[in-house]
Amino acid sequence: MGGEFFYHELTNIAILTIQRLTKKLMNGDFVSISDSDLFRNIENIQTVRHFGRVSAVQGMLVEVAGLERRLAVGGRCDILGYGGERLPCEVVGFRNGRTLLMPFVPLEGVGLGNRAEAMESQPMVYPSDGWLGRVVNAFGEPMDGKGPLPMGATGVPLRNRPPSAHERQRIGGKLDLGVRSLNTFLTCCEGQRMGIFAGSGVGKSTLLAMLARYTSSDVSVIGLVGERGREVQEFLEDDLGPEGLARSVVVVATSDEAPLMRRQAAYMTLSLAEHFRDEGSNVLCMIDSVTRFAMAQREIGLSAGEPPTSKGYPPTTFAELARLLERAGPGKKGQGRITGLFSILVDGDDHNEPIADAVRGILDGHIVLERAIGERGRHPAINLLRSVSRTMPGCNTDAQNALVARAREIIALYEDMAELIRLGAYKRGSDEKVDEAIELYPALETFLKQRKNECARLGEGYDSLAAILDMKAE
Repeated sequence: MGGEFFYHELTNIAILTIQRLTKKLMNGDFVSISDSDLFRNIENIQTVRHFGRVSAVQGMLVEVAGLERRLAVGGRCDILGYGGERLPCEVVGFRNGRTLLMPFVPLEGVGLGNRAEAMESQPMVYPSDGWLGRVVNAFGEPMDGKGPLPMGATGVPLRNRPPSAHERQRIGGKLDLGVRSLNTFLTCCEGQRMGIFAGSGVGKSTLLAMLARYTSSDVSVIGLVGERGREVQEFLEDDLGPEGLARSVVVVATSDEAPLMRRQAAYMTLSLAEHFRDEGSNVLCMIDSVTRFAMAQREIGLSAGEPPTSKGYPPTTFAELARLLERAGPGKKGQGRITGLFSILVDGDDHNEPIADAVRGILDGHIVLERAIGERGRHPAINLLRSVSRTMPGCNTDAQNALVARAREIIALYEDMAELIRLGAYKRGSDEKVDEAIELYPALETFLKQRKNECARLGEGYDSLAAILDMKAE
């Protein structure tokens, strides 16, 4: 059922690479051994390939015989369809001496006896600074029609490991996100990981676009995992805009793509962020959304025969969440930091559903968007009383902490009395603090509003809040 054959591709790769180098020389560009990828290409050539045969197809799962000793879980395999096209697959398990594969693309054209070729090289991506301003898919291939992507000299594994805990730097200084309410009440530091928790249609994508456009980070890497295809161009052109896109790389896997593609889009996003971190840049890494990544992992796990646990999610889903999110954070000494902002689509506006609960325990803070706040016209619809940044109050001065604490106290007092105030059951003069909250709350509500094309810098927020509360801010 299996076999091997010699695959002679050295000549073609060498010719193509030399042609590319010759073109550079003719244009007067300097070329060195370190600049070229000739030797890397030659080293990656697979002169012997092992193959098996498709023995069963059930749903999204393909069983292959003859490769069980040549592949491991996470390995890659190409199935040759009846039309001659190659269908890339990933090994998700083994059963009864057969290899279980899941495809990255639809299975049309695959039948019993089709050849399956084992790919022995580790999945890698070779990004460079030329990827900034580009839109790529989960394989790192261009989607924006702007031509091929320039490849870097150093590869990054798609399933990379984070730096060990004792080698990592500590979290850095404050990061200016350009959003007034976040900068002031939920200050984020370089290397911190925050979750944006919200139901559908509450404004997660718009908030992420504001952060990408206005952040003080050197580079933004944005992963749109399971996004609606219709909304991708709207996000790029209207929300992110040319200014935000110019210093960003956007990875897209739409909701109609295979679960492996959706999952790999998240891995690709973190790998690109790690590349720029290793180059010394401070990176803002955003994924919208982690929930769709978890749903893709659920489809993969259930198809491979894992038992469903909490709300149908198999155990590997929660393990994969930790592996993915831990890759963000500070790098080693001399490297940059990855600040992670990950959106979580809470099911039925239930902020205690399994994925939200698991992610909240992994990250360094959470930003809660509430539908009721958005319905009354305040955007971003952040519920400050339910949101937490775990780097506060340590990153602030005493005066800034006093200012934020005072504002939170007024907002909390007003929210407690809001029902009585709206019904007219509270009479002015009954409580001084409540009277003060009623007087100051409209100004605080205005302070928390921000249009998506408006940028608010970090220091401005404290000054504006101090003016509202008649306090001193450093």
